[in-house]
Parts: sequence; structure tokens; C-alpha cells
Amino acid sequence: MKFEYSGKALLAVTMSAAVLAGCVSCAAIVPQPRAQQPATVRGPTGSVTVPIGQPVRSAQPAPRGTIDPGFRRAPTGLNDRLYALWRAFPGKTGIAVQRIDGEWTLSQRGDELFPQQSVSKLWVTLAVLDAVDQGRLRMDQPVRIGTEDLTLFHQPISARVRSEGSVTMSIRDLIETAITHSDNTANDSLLRTVGGPGAVRAFVSKKDLGSIRFGPGERLLQSGTAGLTWQQSYSIGRNFQAARATLSPATRRTAMDNYLANPVDGASPSAIAGALTRLARGTLLSPESTDYLLGVMSRTKSGPKRLKAGLPPGWQFLHKTGTGQDLNGMTAGYNDIGIATAPDGTRYAIVVMLGSTTSSIPSRMALMQAVSGAVAEFHGK
Repeated sequence: MKFEYSGKALLAVTMSAAVLAGCVSCAAIVPQPRAQQPATVRGPTGSVTVPIGQPVRSAQPAPRGTIDPGFRRAPTGLNDRLYALWRAFPGKTGIAVQRIDGEWTLSQRGDELFPQQSVSKLWVTLAVLDAVDQGRLRMDQPVRIGTEDLTLFHQPISARVRSEGSVTMSIRDLIETAITHSDNTANDSLLRTVGGPGAVRAFVSKKDLGSIRFGPGERLLQSGTAGLTWQQSYSIGRNFQAARATLSPATRRTAMDNYLANPVDGASPSAIAGALTRLARGTLLSPESTDYLLGVMSRTKSGPKRLKAGLPPGWQFLHKTGTGQDLNGMTAGYNDIGIATAPDGTRYAIVVMLGSTTSSIPSRMALMQAVSGAVAEFHGK
């Protein structure tokens, strides 16, 4: 059941007053990895192993059955609060909140497509883990990454690749790097290994995840959004930014407008909330893969002041962020999606997506904190 607020009255909301202070631990529901990982080592062939954090499991079990009135209905006042936050924020904004162990979803612009950017790394990892569950891939399977595989923007492993010519990483380590550090080259290496964009789209379709698109991969997505045709030399240093700067303002604006009007990596907040709910319920992957992925998401390093920072002490959060390119102060895609767990074990999927906004980064983070803070405030009411 989805509740939509159709009121037209403007409700002024001071965003700074909505910010709840304090980051909470992200060690929520971190499962036992399939194999104990050693400290970082580099083999004679240039292989690299990324250390994975120690698993910590929440002491609170997930709620079972109808344990409170909020199981079947959203807390009174939460929809009004979300609407007020959504209505007051400048730019195209989408919000969805779904009770994972319940029967309700709230959303604002929940069915419209928003640019995902690095949120889409989640679908790559899901497709890879599904292939592992089917025996087509192995978690310890080695993947070679050469200079020809480098992408652009955030790719921490590129320094090692350029220094050594190539590195070899396991699928397990690539997932950890792609999700927790949002490394674009690690993600594109997983994408290549699982069979390309078509394989990810096939997974989304097979699992009936709804309005979730998957784009052509990081290099083609970002170059197309900027108005460029991809060249591998763009992966070096700031060559991409330099080439983008030579384009006329009209070319850049046209490319950006086309992307925002019909994002090739677009997804709806409600569909993402539904996918997170199904992941948490264990209906997308095997139990082992489900626990593994939730554990990796709990170690995400990006976006500590987005949704996570709005939750009070005692709440746990695991998530994936996404941030797009800027053009004249406007960002195409500023997102955070995740699973929040209350101290009593109740879980909520929370999605906030800013399709385009010129609001300051602190204001964007304040909105996200206000949304997650509202979920916590109204929990149990």
C-alpha cells in the first residue's frame, strides 16, 4: 500500500532545525564472510587482496509477525513530515520509506525516474552474487585489471594498476572495493566479469524489480552525460575534466538536459525501496549471499553525513550513495539509499534521491538527515 499526499499548501521548513546530530555506527547486520580474509598482501604476480572488516551481528533479531500497530500502517504524522520536507526543498526530489517487516510504503515522487549514479553499483553486485549462487562465478575467482580497464572519477585502485601495469583481485575484494569505497574501476571490472550491462538488466528483469534501469557502464555513462565520446585517455589524471572544459556551454547543457529528461540509469525511489526490502527479507539471493552483501553495505565509507547522520544513537544503518556531475552549480544525481534498523530490530528501507538541485551540499545533507531523523522520531508511534 502506498500513501501519497496531494495537498498543495506550502509548508515552510527550516532544514537546519531538522538535522539530527551524531553519526551512528554502521555495523548493522554484518554477516560472516564466506572465507576469513588475511591482511592486505601482494603476490608475485601483482595480485592484491583487500582486507575486509571483522563481522559484527546485531544483538537484536529482526521482528517477526505483527508486533506493533505500525506493522500495517505508517505512524501518524510521518507522511505529513516527509511531504513538508519534500515540498520545501528546491529541485527535483524523490523520497520513499518502506517498513521492511511491515506492510506500508510512503513516497513523494516515488514512481518517477531519478539518476542513480553510483547507487547502480548495488545492481551489479546483486547480479554477480546471483551468478555465484548459481555456480557460474566464484567469490575467490581472480579478475585481472589492466590500464585498459581504468575508468574515471573515483577509482582508488588506479594508482596500483598504473604503478604495476596490472593487478589481480578476487570477486570478493572487488565487491568490497566497489561498494564500500564506490570505486568505479572495481565496479566496471565486476560488470565485465558478470557479462556486461545486459547481464545486470537480465537480473533486474528476472527478479521483477520494477522501474530500475541500468546504464552502459561508468565510462559511457559519464562521457555521454558530459557531451563527450569516450576515449581511454580520459582515464588518466584529469584528462576527462580537461576535455569536458573545452565543450561549448550549449553542448554541455544539451547533454545534461537530455540525461536528466530520460536518465539511462534512472530508477524510481519506490522501486529501490522495494528492492532493498526484498534484499533484507532474503528473497533476492541465497541466505549466504544476502548476509554477505548486507555486511558489505554496512561498511560503506561514502556519505557519512547523508542519511546515516540523521539517525540517533542505537540505530544501525547500511547503505549505498550516488553522486553525479555538476554543471553551473547544479548536480545531476545526489542520492543515498539504505536500510535503517531501530534498537528493537524494526527495519526500514529509506531512499532519498535528488534528480537535479542547485542547493548547497550542506542543505542536501540536511534534507537527508531530516528524512531519516523523521523515520526514527515516528518509529513506534
